[in-house]
Amino acid sequence: MDVEPRAKGVLLEPFIHQVGGHSCVLRFNETTLCKPLVPREHQFYETLPAEMRRFTPQYKGVVSVCFDEDEDRNLCLIAYPLKGDHGTVDSVDNSDCEPKSKLLRRTTKKHPVLETEKSPKDWVRQHWKEEKTKSHKLEEEFEWLKKSEVLYYSVEKKGNVSSQLKYYNPWSMKCHQQQLQRMKENAKHRNQYKFILLENLTSRYEVPCVLDLKMGTRQHGDDASEEKAANQIRKCQQSTSAVIGVRLCGMQVYQAGSGQLMFMNKYHGRKLSVQGFKEALFQFFHNGRYLRRELLGPVLKKLAELKAVLERQESYRFYSSSLLIIYDGKEWPEVALDSDAEDLEDLSEESADESAGAYAFKPLGASSVDVRMIDFAHTTCRLYGEDSVVHEGQDAGYIFGLQSLIDIVTEITEESGE
Repeated sequence: MDVEPRAKGVLLEPFIHQVGGHSCVLRFNETTLCKPLVPREHQFYETLPAEMRRFTPQYKGVVSVCFDEDEDRNLCLIAYPLKGDHGTVDSVDNSDCEPKSKLLRRTTKKHPVLETEKSPKDWVRQHWKEEKTKSHKLEEEFEWLKKSEVLYYSVEKKGNVSSQLKYYNPWSMKCHQQQLQRMKENAKHRNQYKFILLENLTSRYEVPCVLDLKMGTRQHGDDASEEKAANQIRKCQQSTSAVIGVRLCGMQVYQAGSGQLMFMNKYHGRKLSVQGFKEALFQFFHNGRYLRRELLGPVLKKLAELKAVLERQESYRFYSSSLLIIYDGKEWPEVALDSDAEDLEDLSEESADESAGAYAFKPLGASSVDVRMIDFAHTTCRLYGEDSVVHEGQDAGYIFGLQSLIDIVTEITEESGE
């Protein structure tokens, strides 16, 4: 896998909204992410049934990724187009100019494309010197953050919530550091890897709230070793996967009402009972003051639509796949009808909080909740024609999990009825 000698490179950053999974997801640009290419997942995206496309991230191609090291031995990853594939990187917009929605960035600076006139190594050194000052004091905090299963933070509501959020997600940093370490250990033998480019599902939300659910009653693929299969079976039996076909794999929530950020990782998710899972789901849709009821209807509609689509998919098995539910935690005040123009100009979240009788909160894009399937490294289907095991009919375990999810969200809706 050769790289064009004069190709442009793009510095990859940690994707700060990754809340689950062990594969490192990186930010390519505002609307695009990349992750290590797994042949089966790549095959899935390239042969995806048309009616499933609206329930998966858009697939955008393949890049070559290598890592570099600065004088302080800080590692970073850089993406290049594959040889003979000049359009892969260039065809994806790298400008980040005037974004329609604000992505929560690691830095406030826009990262230029690395040109041949300025070598990646020089630019990387400069970039990491700037970053090291900002992140050095957080390194010790990350060590204990990674080990914590549920975290709460109070944030400054007067400040930019987005800029604060980037410092708190321990899971994304853990995955990023592990990926860098793996590549560093293999550096003597290999420094080029293929990564796939995928749509960044969080890019249109100012403060993304993300729920990662591991779907199905079975998680191991047909190619799993006996040890791996036994381990996955045990995890399912000891969690809600075996009972309701779904378990919590990760969660990131900004509760605007209480001014808190909350993170929950997969280790806590495995310990939840069915009632605990339901309570976590309730917490995901709660803003700290009240339940975001306007999100529940759209979620139920999309879950039912996805279930109907999967019921028509013959032979597919989505082992170890996840389902993401995403909405915007940023809430905007809806001004009372008798407010004048001057009131509109001066309105802020703080003033709205103090005037609960005069203003009611209405979330930005209230019905703009997203439901997507991700992670297809262990997906199998008769169409692939190369698997030793061929399954018939629907993926009953995944569909069972979807129905359980529909039932639980419906219960939450009914129990919170006016």
